[in-house]
Amino acid sequence: MRRIPVAPRPGWRQLAARLGFRHHTTALGAYWCEEACFQFDVAEIESDLRPAIEAVWSLCLAVMERASRDDEILSSLGIPEAGWDPLRESWERRDPTLCTRFDFAYGDGGPPKLHECNADAPGVLYESAAFQWIWLEDRLDHGVIAREGDQFNRIHQALVEAFAGLPSPRQPIHFTASRLNIEDQVWAAYLRDCAHQAGRPTGFVATEEIGVDRRGRLCDLDARLITHLVKAYRWELLLREEFGPHIAGAGAPMVLEPLWKLVLSSKGILVWLWRLFPDHPNLLPCWFEDEPAAPTGRCVVKPLFSVKGRNIRLCDPTLPGGRVSTSGPYGREGHVVQALHRLATFARPGGESHASVTGWIVAGRAEGIGVLESDGPVIDDETCRFVPHVVLG
Repeated sequence: MRRIPVAPRPGWRQLAARLGFRHHTTALGAYWCEEACFQFDVAEIESDLRPAIEAVWSLCLAVMERASRDDEILSSLGIPEAGWDPLRESWERRDPTLCTRFDFAYGDGGPPKLHECNADAPGVLYESAAFQWIWLEDRLDHGVIAREGDQFNRIHQALVEAFAGLPSPRQPIHFTASRLNIEDQVWAAYLRDCAHQAGRPTGFVATEEIGVDRRGRLCDLDARLITHLVKAYRWELLLREEFGPHIAGAGAPMVLEPLWKLVLSSKGILVWLWRLFPDHPNLLPCWFEDEPAAPTGRCVVKPLFSVKGRNIRLCDPTLPGGRVSTSGPYGREGHVVQALHRLATFARPGGESHASVTGWIVAGRAEGIGVLESDGPVIDDETCRFVPHVVLG
């Protein structure tokens, strides 16, 4: 894995805006990175990353099976008790899942190490599945990337196939995102386009506008029933909404991601993965914060339900002041403490970058990767950049 400087495409911002990639640049600078790519060789993909993604997915499903029969696990994950029975029912039905993103530390010569699991409305989907592939095609056409260049990226095709395989093909699929969140809107619009390509009828309803009819069924503003729902809003928040009891109970729509994915979206899954599969080469030791064995030095403290690197505390004596902390609103539900395994570091003009490889599972298979980098040792939403990748033989 190497970070390679490349020439930016002229007019890439205009292209991104035309394609609906509205968060390509933030107030702090470019989120989409055109000045570099990460280069992998085929052996890294086929011997390291693809096996790690699929192995961790299998381990997560094993923890989910255990959790469906174990109140201790569900309680430890910060899941409200009112959601336990609907969650179990969702798992017993084997409600279909669309995609999951794993974040790995990789590139230091060792095996990929799981930092966390993003299982419920995982972000950076459009840029992973589509925009980095568009970048690759352009760079190949212009000779910037060697002709044999490729990507480990079948995410888009796999999503279209997954939508085509969902039950009740004539029923419309509603997509929902908050009107206040541009990134979630891009996410929902992209997945809606995938569903269109699969031949599925679709609709959109803002999360704030989801209603409930007299029979307790979810509906949109035109009073159309919502029988299939793809949501950008996370389950731990949805369950608190006024329509929460109607999205997980009897007569509820088929929801993607399904309620059972809440087990995988809690950072507590990292603890149970380690407890059930200690010393697995792709896992890191992890504890709940109140366990006596939890370390206080050389560790990372994470809230159970934080997103985008918020409220993370990285403790390392080699850092100035011995730690790095990020701000945010999370942590009331509790924390986990993970053994420190620093991200790989790469030189870049004016400094260095710390990179995380995101591995994508779609409909149960490893279908691609992306790379997120940050100026500091924590990938957060303030300095985070998405960098495209290329695979060469």
